[in-house]
Amino acid sequence: MQQPQVIVVGAGPVGLVTALGLARRGVTVTVLEREQDVVRSPRAMVYHNGVLPGLADLGILDDVDAAGFRATELAFWDHANRDAVRFDLGVFAGHEPYSYNVHLGQDRLADVALAHLREGGSAEVVFDARVADIAQNADGVSVSAFVNGHLRTYRADYIVGTDGASSTVRTAAGLGFDGMTWPERFIATNIRYDLASLGYADSTLVVDPVMGGVIARIDESDLWRVTYHEDSALPIETVASRIAAFFAELLPAGATYELAQFSPYTMHQRSATRYRAGRLLLAGDAAHVTNPIGGLGLTGGLFDSYILAEALAAVLAGTVGDEILDEYSRRRRDAFLEYGSPRATAFKNLVFNTTDRAEVDKTLGGLRAAVADPEAARQALYVSQPYRTPSLLGDAALSASDN
Repeated sequence: MQQPQVIVVGAGPVGLVTALGLARRGVTVTVLEREQDVVRSPRAMVYHNGVLPGLADLGILDDVDAAGFRATELAFWDHANRDAVRFDLGVFAGHEPYSYNVHLGQDRLADVALAHLREGGSAEVVFDARVADIAQNADGVSVSAFVNGHLRTYRADYIVGTDGASSTVRTAAGLGFDGMTWPERFIATNIRYDLASLGYADSTLVVDPVMGGVIARIDESDLWRVTYHEDSALPIETVASRIAAFFAELLPAGATYELAQFSPYTMHQRSATRYRAGRLLLAGDAAHVTNPIGGLGLTGGLFDSYILAEALAAVLAGTVGDEILDEYSRRRRDAFLEYGSPRATAFKNLVFNTTDRAEVDKTLGGLRAAVADPEAARQALYVSQPYRTPSLLGDAALSASDN
């Protein structure tokens, strides 16, 4: 394979989707991933209808759709009263290209993107590749990585860091990661149980200061994702022993269930100071991280990926100047700080942190009224669309024509 034009560090879903977006536009890409395979721990799994057109443009939506579960309803569950406010995503029919969300573990999305990358021939994905050093100059970037324990050097025109919250690329770029860490620990579990029989919708936000969380159906076999929280002061080593107590409260007395997977993790509200430093670019969790309530973490990363791959390919083709990459940095950072992070924080506060019963009743009452009005329901369900950034190439072309 010829020398890559772009190195992507991180083979999570954002990294592989970015690599695929570049490869589809004729860019030669190498992806470096420190793990030996796609990471399988339970993480993001909801793809809002607003991100689906981007997956369709990449030619992978059919495979994602086939592998995943179509979710057509969203509910806000009042745990204290065992009552739900239910929205039907069918209200988007005729107003948006897709009137459903897709539920699929982020590792499965990565699998789909990886399969398409390997079919294309212009991308190389290297696992067990731990980046040790990154340098850049006016001519390009150089990356030293231990691959299967042996030091190798890669050179390219640009590097894109999609290597998570502890990003090596962001550290090499010297960029800060401002924000805060939540005091709660989040526990993501995959369980097998018929939660629909208890009244839970395909996607449910459970509103309660103790039992609050997110419940989402993963597939037709009654595999569900249940994400809840606990005090981070509790020992992480004994998380497993406390999971049973949570489900004893959530499920009927004596209920049996299969715990298929679980993963504890700390969540933050943070953003890099910039998403570009010369030839180093950031996307996804390397650029910004948010709590998972509302499903805006991976959503934001995919929206980064869609416009970054398009803009960077155009820079490499010589059709636009590299200043468009500064525009990418500015717009996506603004989108996170002005919409993504505040909206996710509002969802979290409603689900976990609202102890005033009158405030809960007011919020749920407003949502209940919106269900009866299709336009109000659409506005309540426009979760991902405001987070989307339009293509930067139209602006670049317009700017060029003005000069």
